[in-house]
Amino acid sequence: MVKTSDHDSLVPGSSKWRGLRIGLLGGSFNPAHEGHLHVSRQALATLELDFVWWLVSPQNPLKDRQELAPFEDRLAGAKLMAGDSKMVVFSPEQSLGTKFSYDVIVALGETCPHTHFVWLMGADNMVQFPAWRNWRRICEIVPIAVFDRPGYSLPALTGEMAQSFAKHRLAAHQASSLADLDPPVWTFISCQLHPQSATKIRKGQTAKAK
Repeated sequence: MVKTSDHDSLVPGSSKWRGLRIGLLGGSFNPAHEGHLHVSRQALATLELDFVWWLVSPQNPLKDRQELAPFEDRLAGAKLMAGDSKMVVFSPEQSLGTKFSYDVIVALGETCPHTHFVWLMGADNMVQFPAWRNWRRICEIVPIAVFDRPGYSLPALTGEMAQSFAKHRLAAHQASSLADLDPPVWTFISCQLHPQSATKIRKGQTAKAK
């Protein structure tokens, strides 16, 4: 999918990530907020990662395009919010011309074959994960770490993904080894919850505008 000559356009400085443990946090970042930082910092500590990449999506196929702020604004907002040398913000989907996480994960694996990736998601995304394109294949090609979100732990852990890959669940106290394991493997991290969400922020902005 990705030519050698395209590596740096997809992943800036692709060769320097060799051998590192990288968390992938994809999303619209509409807008980026403290909750993204909270999950990223939890991932860095719990999974013993070297970096977390924030992958800003031009268009989430499961979300209403009319609710999205312009891509350039969301990308700039994510870079401003990250503000940490351990967070790297970019948009491989812009180079790939795709809107599906599966394609991004495959391309990143081809671009950085010696990097240890972990897909990061909140429990809310785990609930809707079966609606994602090729979601079972995603489970089979990259380790996954799910972080608890207020009100979502029960539906997430009783949902289709949890049931389908139950025997591949890694105990939370072993999460530091997740990046080194061959998929399918996933873990659920019950950490301190953060109340912030992009939906809540947008509703607050709408209310102020009235």
